Amino acid sequence: MYIKSLNILNYRNIKESEIFFSPKINLLVGRNGMGKTNIIDAVYYLSFCKSHINSTDSQLINNQADYFMLQGTYGDNSQISCAVKPGRKKQFLYNKKAYEKLADHIGKVPLVLVSPADLSLINDGSDQRRRFMDIIISQYDRKYLNALLTYNATLQSRNAMLKRHEMIDDTMLEVLNDNLCSMADYIFTCRDDFTKQFTPVFKEFYAKITSSTETVGLQYCSQLHSQSLDKLLTSYIAKDKTLGYTTVGIHKDDLEMKLNDFMIKRNGSQGQNKSFLVAMKLAQFVFLKKVSHKTPILLLDDLFDKLDAQRVANIIKEISTDDFGQIFISDTNREHIDSVINKHLDTYKSFYIENGSIAES
Repeated sequence: MYIKSLNILNYRNIKESEIFFSPKINLLVGRNGMGKTNIIDAVYYLSFCKSHINSTDSQLINNQADYFMLQGTYGDNSQISCAVKPGRKKQFLYNKKAYEKLADHIGKVPLVLVSPADLSLINDGSDQRRRFMDIIISQYDRKYLNALLTYNATLQSRNAMLKRHEMIDDTMLEVLNDNLCSMADYIFTCRDDFTKQFTPVFKEFYAKITSSTETVGLQYCSQLHSQSLDKLLTSYIAKDKTLGYTTVGIHKDDLEMKLNDFMIKRNGSQGQNKSFLVAMKLAQFVFLKKVSHKTPILLLDDLFDKLDAQRVANIIKEISTDDFGQIFISDTNREHIDSVINKHLDTYKSFYIENGSIAES
């Protein structure tokens, strides 16, 4: 799967542009703040119905406009378009037909993004690591996505009831518990299976990127490993009523990330952290390709930052194989880009971005 062309109107600092991409390598060059990441984000938006930069759609609109529009045409001649205007329902169309639910679009165009924001996977709370698992699994398992949406909605209802304290309806609470349990079992099984299949692929990529003897690992941590959610909810009901929220469940899951048997959050250098995250994303690419039978688009935003020359060369060598399809690489340094072109890549297009204007170079 690849995107042939992208039309952008009033998206962040890009007022209007039509871009025609290479089906293989697309190099985006420009100083910080010029709009490189906005192109990458627009491609991302058409896959996930949202931005990876800002969760509030209205803040994506160019400050001289009151709406934005994106339209992508893909290698199979399918077309995806969206329009956002504050106060109106977001329009999202696939081949000019609107979706009943935006969730139905997820997985149409599989995509993997590597960006500086990935550091939150290591440094931030467990919600970021759950989101990492959810984004991958949801792209190939619609039942998982629906179960996750239902679980989160039910959890919200349960927490709202628990906040009432003395006004809790025990019959309704039991219904909510049953709904949580039925959804949680499937989510837990999918996350557990995913981690077991994903970890060996991730380890292989880390070894190739670093050319070192460092050991890495991922461990899925869930309360459901030791006890069913039904029993957990029963055991913790008094605590939940006192605190006014649900203290147990798959919304507490985590994915532990280890380097040389220690948590990478405490021990990893900047280069090790970046290598760890890139290896996770390349493994995500291979995993998605295998289970979805589609080749994802790969977005590499600010790839070269915090990596030494050897690790960069190793990464470029990996993504230059026929296993990978369309790739976007952004960087501020033209010399970095040229080194990639000269050594490894032959089918590419290069774009220079300045103040939201895009020119093929």
